[in-house]
Amino acid sequence: MNGAGNDFVMIDNRSGSFTYEKTRIALLCDRHRGVGADGLIAAELPASAGSHLKMRYFNADGGEAEMCGNGARCFSRFGARLLHLKDEITFETLAGNLTALLLGSFVQLGMSQPHDLALHAQILAADTALEVHSLNTGVPHAVVFCEDLPATNVRTLGAALRHHAHFAPKGTNANFAFVHSPGSLSVRTYERGVEDETLACGTGVVACALLHHLLHGAPSPVNVRVKGGDTLRVAFEYHNNAFDKVSLTGPADFAFEGQIPLSFGTDVP
Repeated sequence: MNGAGNDFVMIDNRSGSFTYEKTRIALLCDRHRGVGADGLIAAELPASAGSHLKMRYFNADGGEAEMCGNGARCFSRFGARLLHLKDEITFETLAGNLTALLLGSFVQLGMSQPHDLALHAQILAADTALEVHSLNTGVPHAVVFCEDLPATNVRTLGAALRHHAHFAPKGTNANFAFVHSPGSLSVRTYERGVEDETLACGTGVVACALLHHLLHGAPSPVNVRVKGGDTLRVAFEYHNNAFDKVSLTGPADFAFEGQIPLSFGTDVP
């Protein structure tokens, strides 16, 4: 599946038969030797009666992460197909329980509560002085607002921020945003775990939109165009110095289905 170009291998693991070896996941996500994806997402049985499913998300390097916005939208449609749901699905993630509304090929995902806000950090990355803002929208994100987004070296600056001591020990995702007008952004993202620029990042889009509101007073909703060409919509409420009812709306598309032997290219059984 893909959400705005951010692509994922989806697995129904309600039986628990698939084991999450890091090497196996990395090979499945390898675009030359496996299926190819930015990450792997598995559906498991939920731990509580209040959820339909549990979502497990792994980056392309095989490491597990708390959440992925585009991945969670894809998971919503995937889970709805598995369980024959039509309108709404609630599922568990390491970032908390999430609920999504199914709007045809689009999904409106209710996000977890943002936290760890920090503004106006002055950081030297790749010999470049940057003003960096950060916010955790399920996973940590650093955001730099730029004047010339196409000319920004996202791979070099993104890698430098991702591994910067300021964000140690876990590191961060790095986003570069351009303001077209109040409520309209373009964003490019270097993703932790993928270790490269991706076509889209849902939690990064949300972080950029919320910071756009705080720094520039943009009203809800904020429309964000990503590198893959799609536009995602971030809606929110802000009162008492806190965000509430944050949602991310965008496409979640099935690309293809197939089978692959789990012993391919590796000695992992």
